[in-house]
Amino acid sequence: MKKIIIILSIFLILMSCKKQDNNSNNSAESKKVEQANENIPTLDYNGLKPWLNRKDDKTYVVNFWATWCKPCVKELPYFESIQKDYQDENVEVILVSLDFPQKKESALIPYVQKENIKSRVLHLDDTNEQFWINDIAENWSGAIPATLIYNKGKRQFYEQSFSLEELENEIQTFLN
Repeated sequence: MKKIIIILSIFLILMSCKKQDNNSNNSAESKKVEQANENIPTLDYNGLKPWLNRKDDKTYVVNFWATWCKPCVKELPYFESIQKDYQDENVEVILVSLDFPQKKESALIPYVQKENIKSRVLHLDDTNEQFWINDIAENWSGAIPATLIYNKGKRQFYEQSFSLEELENEIQTFLN
């Protein structure tokens, strides 16, 4: 009887360890992003540009926003929903904050932590707006929110707010 209890105990311990390994593998990427969001990198446009031009098998949804922009903040949960619901379809959301540099510590980082943002967050600090706005999209006035959706076969820029349904519909055009 003692042998059976010992064997069952060992079996349960091994199964528990196996389950933890699987869970940690599945969430390894999201943990990397969470850690990165605690130390949100500030990039100039040259540092941001590679994030806007990847040539792999993913579809990227790059949202330009700021904590002081009410329409931006209103639609952020939709982007978070996309990040969660479409990750198995190889979609990655990147949130590019245009918050003022002096507000990164007092506004951006606390907001990302408070709202438990899971998408990758990058902070853009480049004073040559006319160059990078034009380079991202020739028709962009610079107003936010604005979103770039692209993959290796298609690229589209949107100077607008999205509802979740509108955002999902646009992403579907990239996945089909």
